[in-house]
Amino acid sequence: MDTEAQHTERDRSSRSSDSEDVSQEISDTEGPEGRSRFALVSRVADWLPGGRISLTLLVCLVFLLLLNTFVVQPFQIPSGSMENGLRIGDRVLVNKLAYRFGAEPRRGDVVVFDGTGYFGNADYIKRVVGVGGDHVVCCDKEGRIEVNGRSVDESTFLHPGDSPSTVPFTVVVPDGTLFVLGDHRSDSSDSRDHLGSPGGGMIPVSDVIGRADWIIWPTAHWIRLQRPGAYARVPAADGAHG
Repeated sequence: MDTEAQHTERDRSSRSSDSEDVSQEISDTEGPEGRSRFALVSRVADWLPGGRISLTLLVCLVFLLLLNTFVVQPFQIPSGSMENGLRIGDRVLVNKLAYRFGAEPRRGDVVVFDGTGYFGNADYIKRVVGVGGDHVVCCDKEGRIEVNGRSVDESTFLHPGDSPSTVPFTVVVPDGTLFVLGDHRSDSSDSRDHLGSPGGGMIPVSDVIGRADWIIWPTAHWIRLQRPGAYARVPAADGAHG
């Protein structure tokens, strides 16, 4: 019995020793890397006034800056040119990736663009009415905008009481540019007003910041901005549907 007890004690001792060896190996291989990583965070936190709280806020700030620069950007509506859909003070979320991977603005999209050299030294928000190659005319016999020979019913988003345009025009949109109008036509300075200006009132696609996808403020006005079906049915300049 004493011999059996001694063997059992040795077995337990051996297993305990093996376990300690494995733990030591893990500590030796993974420990220094983990410790150095946490040590770096601790050193940065110690260097910053406010410690870890300041470090956390700094990381969040950098993340938001990158998000705002490359992905999405809030934009505050500065005027009534897009009423009633977009009101003064509304904030929309601009999708900056919408046209970054080969996609192009489409008729009916609401876009934010840099108007420097064309409209003025500011960012603007308007609706795309014509894209490169389109023939845009105002107006048909019923007073509607006509694009590539097809009349567009804008009644679902045009400001109540407004006509599509009180200024007659006929333009062919150059490739790589956009013809844009505000939904509140009687209170919008847009492509119609700059036909005689440099660029002929057209906005280079390269100056488009992004597509306005959501109204995010005020919360009571929260809604996704949809492309009107009337523009989706307009044929492209080559006869295909856009």
